[in-house]
Amino acid sequence: MATSAREHAHAPAPSKTGLWSWLTTVDHKRIGILYGASAFIFFLIGGLEALLIRWQLRIPENNFLSAEAYNQLFTMHGTTMVFLAVMPLSAMLFNYLIPLMIGARDVAFPRLNAFSYWVFILGGLFMNASFLFNAAPDAGWFGYANLTSKQYSPGMNVDFWVIGLQILGVASLAAAVNFFVTIINLRAPGMKLMRMPMFVWMSMITQVLLLLAFPVITVALVFLLTDRMFGTGFYIPAQGGDPILWQHLFWIFGHPEVYILILPPFGIVSEILPVFSRKPLFGYAAMVFSGAFIAFLGFGVWSHHMFSTGLGPIADSVFSLTTMLIAIPTGVKIFNWIGTLWGGSLQMKTPLYYALGFIALFVIGGLSGVMHASPPADLQQTDTYFVVAHFHYVLFGGAIFAMVGGAFYWWPKMFGYMLREGLGKVQFWIMFIAMNLTFFPMHYAGLHGMPRRTYTYVAGLGLDWLNLVETIGSLGLAVAFTLFMVNIFVSFRGRKANPAPADPWNGATLEWSIPSPPQEFNFPEIPTVEGRDPLWTAKRKHGGPLPEPKRVDGSNIHLPNPSYWPLVTAIGMSIMLIGFMAGGLPVNLIGVAILFFGAFRWAFEPTG
Repeated sequence: MATSAREHAHAPAPSKTGLWSWLTTVDHKRIGILYGASAFIFFLIGGLEALLIRWQLRIPENNFLSAEAYNQLFTMHGTTMVFLAVMPLSAMLFNYLIPLMIGARDVAFPRLNAFSYWVFILGGLFMNASFLFNAAPDAGWFGYANLTSKQYSPGMNVDFWVIGLQILGVASLAAAVNFFVTIINLRAPGMKLMRMPMFVWMSMITQVLLLLAFPVITVALVFLLTDRMFGTGFYIPAQGGDPILWQHLFWIFGHPEVYILILPPFGIVSEILPVFSRKPLFGYAAMVFSGAFIAFLGFGVWSHHMFSTGLGPIADSVFSLTTMLIAIPTGVKIFNWIGTLWGGSLQMKTPLYYALGFIALFVIGGLSGVMHASPPADLQQTDTYFVVAHFHYVLFGGAIFAMVGGAFYWWPKMFGYMLREGLGKVQFWIMFIAMNLTFFPMHYAGLHGMPRRTYTYVAGLGLDWLNLVETIGSLGLAVAFTLFMVNIFVSFRGRKANPAPADPWNGATLEWSIPSPPQEFNFPEIPTVEGRDPLWTAKRKHGGPLPEPKRVDGSNIHLPNPSYWPLVTAIGMSIMLIGFMAGGLPVNLIGVAILFFGAFRWAFEPTG
């Protein structure tokens, strides 16, 4: 790996500051931070919605929330956590880390990257603005027909959900194109596909899933929009439609979406474990191919969500088999992670705590998922709290634990200072205990017959104490994330007294070879990769730790200019889509005009 640029001690180029510089930035690192900050705010909103749900269910026959308010909160909680929190938290890491890990100076399409962020923000704001009109989505986050028809939901509630998801889908597809091309085309010399960091591999597979799955939900939402706006009958039996069509389209998207949410955390854990085990990842090739196999099988298991709809014995048998099969590559990953830990010199730092917690909790969620491969078992468990427990073990015990571990791991690289180890470990134990208190009793509640999506229950069914324990656990999760914010604040206050070095963890990948935080151009010289763990290879050649990299003058390095045209284009697209819902032709025309004007100026804007 080339390191000669370390010897140049020029004055660093001045950084651009101020609000306008953030509004017009096309720097992938700044866009990553914007994604992360926005997603964390939405995560807190979704968490508040969850707390209100749990407070309603803490005792039987509670009237804290009305049925209508409860429907809105659980719909928005699910939608927010999936589309506005976990997915954009992954996008934060895609943006910030992929170019650094593959030795690139930027992403392939910097302005498209900025456009995807602003479309995401507008979609999130639009969907949450529904609360201001007392019209928050209220048909469940997977919007089953015919609950979403004009007959059952004549207000704007479902319209906000449909248009909001369409806006967010545009953001996801734009980002997926960008990162896929970046990984394929911009890798440093010597970084063959089978030398890419595991996080980059899982990210690339995720982009493929996004590009294949999101068009399906787009079609489903267009059908729903035309049913509601123009009187078509795709999902309306009285007009020759079929509500089961929505379920097929939604879950053809929805099950790959599960892997869109969990594959990036797989990559995070696969980066943390080798560094804190002081040994290379066990079974690298098996990990790559198991990730690809998970993605492939992810498109063939959707109907295990539909066993209760009466698909028939042949369909039940096929989807039962594929659901069992997908446990095999997932199990491969679990055993490879254990193999990485086995015999390693474990450094018990905070990121490793979260990685180990991820493995333990994800195994529980995976085992309960395999149960759903059996149609008879699924018939008992479907639409009960057993399923709620299952997917929270996967998406909270899995995705969120890995994300928090990734935050502690890459925080010094992103911001130049370390988060407090002691506070991080206290947060881990509170979060681990509270997570199990919240979600493990839901298995028992579900097997006792507690249905999902109901705002109350009667006393004397054996559900009272289970729901009370779950509510206490949810309050513990609130404490854990409050402690995380305290950690950020305290660490930020002490950042000047305790700056992070470039490589605080003895990392193996390229991002640890440059200063923390990186300069705008990332690498003064594009590195040459000579091994699967390029930084460890360079350290071995050097005979020990590398010298601290110096900040250099990158004024001669070409980078794209800031631009506000992606933001203008995103605003125009959002106005055009909103016009379909409520504004009529004048609003549509205004949106189209802004969209085309912004896109035209963007297309012909000088890039440097």
